[in-house]
Amino acid sequence: MRDDRRLFELLVLEGAQAGLSWSTILARRAGYRRAFARFDVARVARFRSAVVDRLLRDPGIIRHRGKIESAIGNARAVLAVQREHGSFAAYLWDFIGGRPLDNRRRSPGQVPAQTALSQALSRDLKRRGFTFAGPTICYAFMQAVGLVNDHLTSCFRYAPVRRLTRGGTPKRLSSQALSGSRRCGTSS
Repeated sequence: MRDDRRLFELLVLEGAQAGLSWSTILARRAGYRRAFARFDVARVARFRSAVVDRLLRDPGIIRHRGKIESAIGNARAVLAVQREHGSFAAYLWDFIGGRPLDNRRRSPGQVPAQTALSQALSRDLKRRGFTFAGPTICYAFMQAVGLVNDHLTSCFRYAPVRRLTRGGTPKRLSSQALSGSRRCGTSS
């Protein structure tokens, strides 16, 4: 995935998921899109305290002040990354050398909650002002956006995603694909 808006969306959703089930967040995805201006990074970066107060009353999202303020602050941090690297996608893909990592996991027990790479990404994101971007959230984000393929080799999604690692990256992951990755043991 190389679309900054979609990357920002998934970063916000992964942060919102902290401490909750992924199905809880997917059920509110439309609410998040509405509440966060369809994840238009520049618009979200301009949100002020009055918008935060409104979002805290919005039943379509998780009404957690820290997570809402994180999404807004992270939008501002994405804009800074875009100025420095040209795009958020370029920054992220540079972290893994430009090609998705194919981990060839055989059992759910082989899928870590975090890796040295997600720890490094988390440290760098935090240095840049990102919040709700710990190493476990970063690894789930890396899985969701196709930076790593942690589908089990027995999963129906493994081979198609592996082919993408050889020829490019997916343009879009659907909710079904995202929830499918959770079912085959690729994320917490």
